[in-house]
Amino acid sequence: MDFKIIVFLSWSCFSFCLLHVAHGDMSYSFPEEMKRGSVIGNIAKDLGLQTGALSTRRARIDTEESDKRYCDINLAQGELIVAERIDREGLCGEKASCILKQELVLEDPLELHRITLHIQDINDNSPQFKETFVNLEIRESAVKGARFVIEEAHDADVGQNAVQQYSLEKNDNFILAANGNTVELVLDKELDREKLKEINLLLTALDGGSPRRSGTVMIHVTVLDANDNAPVFSQAVYEASLPENSPLDTVVLTVSATDADEGVNGDVIYDFGHVTDEVMKIFSIDSKSGEIRVTGAVDYEVKTSYEIRVKAKDGLGLSSYAKIIISITDINDNAPVVSLKSLTNPIPEDTRAGTKVGIINVQDRDSGNNRQVRCSIQQNVPFKLVPSIKNYYSLVTTGQLDRELVSDYNITITATDEGSPPLSSSKTVQLSVADINDNPPVFEEQSYSAHVSENNKPGSTLCSVSARDPDWRQNGTVIYSLLPGEVNGASVSSYLSVNGDTGVIHAVRSFDYEQFRSFKVHVMARDNGSPPLSSNVTVSVFISDVNDNSPQILYPAPEGSSFMTELVPKAAHGGSLVSKVIAVDADSGQNAWLSYHIVKATDPGLFTIGLHSGEIRTQRDISESDSMKQNLIVAVKDNGQPSLSATCAMYLLISDNLAEVPELKDISYDEKNSKLTSYLIIALVSVSTFFLTFIIIILGVRFCRRRKPRLLFDGAVAIPGAYLPPNYADVDGTGTLRSAYNYDAYLTTGSRTSDFKFVSSYNDNTLPADQTLKKSPTEFADVFGDSDASPEV
Repeated sequence: MDFKIIVFLSWSCFSFCLLHVAHGDMSYSFPEEMKRGSVIGNIAKDLGLQTGALSTRRARIDTEESDKRYCDINLAQGELIVAERIDREGLCGEKASCILKQELVLEDPLELHRITLHIQDINDNSPQFKETFVNLEIRESAVKGARFVIEEAHDADVGQNAVQQYSLEKNDNFILAANGNTVELVLDKELDREKLKEINLLLTALDGGSPRRSGTVMIHVTVLDANDNAPVFSQAVYEASLPENSPLDTVVLTVSATDADEGVNGDVIYDFGHVTDEVMKIFSIDSKSGEIRVTGAVDYEVKTSYEIRVKAKDGLGLSSYAKIIISITDINDNAPVVSLKSLTNPIPEDTRAGTKVGIINVQDRDSGNNRQVRCSIQQNVPFKLVPSIKNYYSLVTTGQLDRELVSDYNITITATDEGSPPLSSSKTVQLSVADINDNPPVFEEQSYSAHVSENNKPGSTLCSVSARDPDWRQNGTVIYSLLPGEVNGASVSSYLSVNGDTGVIHAVRSFDYEQFRSFKVHVMARDNGSPPLSSNVTVSVFISDVNDNSPQILYPAPEGSSFMTELVPKAAHGGSLVSKVIAVDADSGQNAWLSYHIVKATDPGLFTIGLHSGEIRTQRDISESDSMKQNLIVAVKDNGQPSLSATCAMYLLISDNLAEVPELKDISYDEKNSKLTSYLIIALVSVSTFFLTFIIIILGVRFCRRRKPRLLFDGAVAIPGAYLPPNYADVDGTGTLRSAYNYDAYLTTGSRTSDFKFVSSYNDNTLPADQTLKKSPTEFADVFGDSDASPEV
């Protein structure tokens, strides 16, 4: 066995290195006695192949050591199915593990996969005793505790389905002692022949299957005078070696047992124990001499060894057992068998040297050196045999074929084994050569796909198409071209070009994902025959998005000319909504997934921002010790690689009304801006006077309408709907602007120094304030002290 494994591994490694053929093992486990056509497993799925590939590659099952094929392939479904009845007991006998080995052969390219079938036992056999009736003659002098061996029951099943338990019909004299394969009647009460001359006992054997099966034997006990000694074999185990094909009546070995008793009690009779019908057909035992002879055909390829139990019984029924192991040795009695598994016929005359035109399989059922096979091919032909996987050979060309010189070849393949004497066999393969322009170019794929990132360079390679023509010379020359067509109203040639010789497709222009995402073109392959033949294929070009657009912040306004300031009531509790940053991204997919982060804050523990919503909320209740002026720098990042971002500033004043903000009453300016500030102050005083009057009136009206103050925000920031660009789509969970948000905004115009904003929310559960202060960058710096530079967008 070790030698077989070494030879197998050597051939496998050699074949793999020579032809680079990928192969592997597959294992399936299933119960015996499955119906024909039952599915064992899906080979196509397990090999990672499309279902149709099995038919295209001419998949088939080859047996390794047996001519019988127990499984087959459903090419339509890619499934391994049961082809013949599988009886575990008939195949493997009493072996605990039953394994069948099959081989899956795929072509173009050639692959060989070993399929190991583990046959699981089912409880389809009941325990059986060799005899239905057992006679025991026991002398009445037998003492209590005396043991009498009963031949055990045999169950063709294995494991839990084999015999697990014995039971004896209740009686007054005997009890049962069973230990493994030893079954004994134990005398529990001494016999009295004057009272009871005969006893009938029913012995039952039970297996462990579900449902449980049983077998019975009737034991007839005749009470006699004592037979003190059972026969004793000279050896517990006998071993013998037997060549296969041994002639009938050949003596294998002789067993011998002696009995110390005299007369009838010392006469020993030999017989087989519980053996299979197969053993009974091949071997026999002489009941007197103990000689075991050949009575049937012995074939090493069918079974390599036999294990037989032999029983020696004296005249009054005492018996003992011995084991016989007969090893069958192989002789070179099987000639190699050459099989043609695949053949390309006829073959084009322009076939290059080294082209594979056929697959040859050689099988020899012998073992060891008798199984080693050498293959040869006749001389003076432009072909040779190249070893492939294990016992497979590839028939390949060695020179140029010319139909005008030779139109047919008769190739004789001879296989010879290394036995003594060697055996051989031959097979003749006929090949024809043809040459006509009857084959249009055929693309290697039914359709092609090209994936290119936007902003590609003009002239870059997208993909290549390839078509083959099996004809000769100009008949096999393929030229590629683009079929006329339009893409987005423009000629297809303004987008792509194809190399007429190589089939490489290039981009003529740079593509923009935001303009269009995919398009299709048709490529034609034409040969130079007369008349020319052609075929077309569709090439689909898919443009992938590149993260080339930074997030655009819609609120607060990204311009640096003015900054929005929000009022936060002092009574705001933790979790209250203060404001919201709204941003969108022109990219798509993960490049448009936005996340919001506070990169800098006056008090980092006071405010937090929703990672994907952009909502700014208080983390805790506002206390008296918190600074009135709060500065937040918010960064909006997309999920592209690399990530792009934009930042904005959010300025918050913790106050219940504007009167509490001292900086609004007295604002000083730098001397370098004093001239401009003077003009602004004059305009501010004029506008503010009018506007404050208007505000007071509105506050009075609102105070009369409801005394309970309204919260500042709830769920959204006041941004006019018309402000949003029309191209931005609604994307849930990405941080982009949703069309479901509705806001009202009331802003003054014409002032850069002191504008006020009143926001109206559509939800009453908001913070108790409705005012927002807007100041110029210079004024904000004066009010907020040591704030950093203006935000970067």
